[in-house]
Amino acid sequence: MSNNSIDLYIKNGFILTMNPGMEILRPGALAIRGDSIVAVGPEKELQGMEAGAGKILDVQGGIVLPGLINAHTHAAMTLFRGLADDLPLKTWLEEFIFPSEARYVNPDSVYWGTLLACAEMIRSGTTAFADGYFCPDGVVKAVDLSGMRGLLCQGVVDFPAPGVPDPAQNVLEAERFVEKWAGYSSSIHPGIFCHSPYVCSTETIRTVKEICGRRRVSFFMHAAETGEERSLIKYRYGKTPIHYLDNLQVLDAQTVVIHAVHVDSEEIEVLARTGTAVAHCPESNMKLASGIAPVVEMLNKGVLVGLGTDGCASNNDLDLFKEMDTAAKLGKIRYLDPTVMDARTVLRMATLEGARILGLEKEIGSLEVGKKADIIILDLNQPHLVPCYDPYSLLVYSARGADVQSVMIGGRMVMENKKILTFDLDEVMDQVRQISMEIVTKK
Repeated sequence: MSNNSIDLYIKNGFILTMNPGMEILRPGALAIRGDSIVAVGPEKELQGMEAGAGKILDVQGGIVLPGLINAHTHAAMTLFRGLADDLPLKTWLEEFIFPSEARYVNPDSVYWGTLLACAEMIRSGTTAFADGYFCPDGVVKAVDLSGMRGLLCQGVVDFPAPGVPDPAQNVLEAERFVEKWAGYSSSIHPGIFCHSPYVCSTETIRTVKEICGRRRVSFFMHAAETGEERSLIKYRYGKTPIHYLDNLQVLDAQTVVIHAVHVDSEEIEVLARTGTAVAHCPESNMKLASGIAPVVEMLNKGVLVGLGTDGCASNNDLDLFKEMDTAAKLGKIRYLDPTVMDARTVLRMATLEGARILGLEKEIGSLEVGKKADIIILDLNQPHLVPCYDPYSLLVYSARGADVQSVMIGGRMVMENKKILTFDLDEVMDQVRQISMEIVTKK
């Protein structure tokens, strides 16, 4: 390989590879050609590539790591950030969120709400995410413009929903969405999000899972989120949510269960046996007083666990740095053990484990030769990031999303020096403000 084949050479960085050995390179360097990493290693070993590189980026001792991966959110719910806070989940959903979605969610509002979410995620270092919502064509359009990667799912419920006024058409619409966007691009992948076992019938769940299996796409579902849900499903079907879903034969390596707060040791064994992944959303679980998920037991049993923010109506932000800090500390509180949910484990949940949940672990989630150049750079020249003894601890317990300086996705710079390059952020914020005024005046 000649030096001229290098498009970008990143040097003078504190590189966290997140590779199997969790290798740290200081000072380290990266060489990028096209959309992929072609070399990564100690700077002294890669210096020969610098002279012929098309562009050289000196990060001046900053931390370089893979882009963060949000395992679960509802991006367009930025539209409802702060609309109905401090309420129980059932009240929040049935009296505020579902009615607001019915009135104000449409392809146009979803597009602008998702673009706002993309801006928030890019600015806080997230480069890929799994999403489940209504009017998902608007989600695809926004994610495509932003340059992010997305596993984007059509939401399914058994009542009239935005874009699907006839619930009898909900499953058909979901399959049409998958068919429409399958193979559209290497960055966008479709899937289906069955909201939960309490708003989707047994028939709906089975049919959606059959489609996902046939189409080879991911199946997402909220499950075991609250004690009330656990009691309701047990009353209806004689089984707890995880046992109920297992009985329906929908739990497997293509299924992602979101929340999984109220699960016991037997149910964790079921998740492990079936290869079902879990999207852990600690801040949303705290805000809605859902409980603390037994993540340590899940990890000990080999369950794949990624980190998600949930939507902005129940979090109320999309900053995975905050989510990592919360996940680590909440885990320690649950077990009264400061050694569990250590910084390395939590950072893996937000990078490589998130990539596995999206089915993209061969492409993203770590900085290795042959993987896509999805990279974020943090500026350490700030009081709360000095000194740096352990970069993993620094990122999880001290860093904030606002510390992200630049973001690259697939070798393309989408944010440089904190300026988003792929779309006009001011326009997006103005559009969402207008939508919010309509919601306020017609509420």
